[in-house]
Amino acid sequence: MSGTGAPEPDGPVVVPAAELRPSLEALLMVADQPLPAVVLASAVGRGTAEVEAALRALETEYAADGRGFELRNVAGGWRYYTREAHAAVVERFVLDGQSSRLTQAALETLAIVAYQQPVSRARISAVRGVNVDGVMRTLLARGLVEEASQDPVTGAHLYRTTSYFLERIGITGLEDLPELAPYLPGLDEMEEPPA
Repeated sequence: MSGTGAPEPDGPVVVPAAELRPSLEALLMVADQPLPAVVLASAVGRGTAEVEAALRALETEYAADGRGFELRNVAGGWRYYTREAHAAVVERFVLDGQSSRLTQAALETLAIVAYQQPVSRARISAVRGVNVDGVMRTLLARGLVEEASQDPVTGAHLYRTTSYFLERIGITGLEDLPELAPYLPGLDEMEEPPA
């Protein structure tokens, strides 16, 4: 075992005493449900009583520091929660995030960019049949699309989706986008819009 707390191949992790509290914080930060002390003890290779004591010390420290979160022992396990005094701020933030969803026009425009990139605003407007300048500004501001290059013939800016777009829809690359043809009956009869 190295002195860094890193696991040996096929061996257990044993976190040094000095790194116990930060290690517990790291584990609790990624937990999506309360973690029992015995599970945490197993993860750090320390005794359950020692882990319980460290958790209680963290709980006390957070309360004394007046942090915006607290550590609670609930439902048979430990988990971080927002401190009650800050609930209104969190609620407002969450609700504002929900009200800022993309409009139907923005979703349609984003789909065109995703499937036809790199693509100009004129091309997007032709496909949608409406001016997309305002919608494109929104998509650019949200980091979902970006300028890719310029059309060598017209000089128009060409747009593409960003890695943030891929992250938000949960795919690793454009090749993971679903096939569009099954959702467009009569696609072979449509004329290609002008560039």
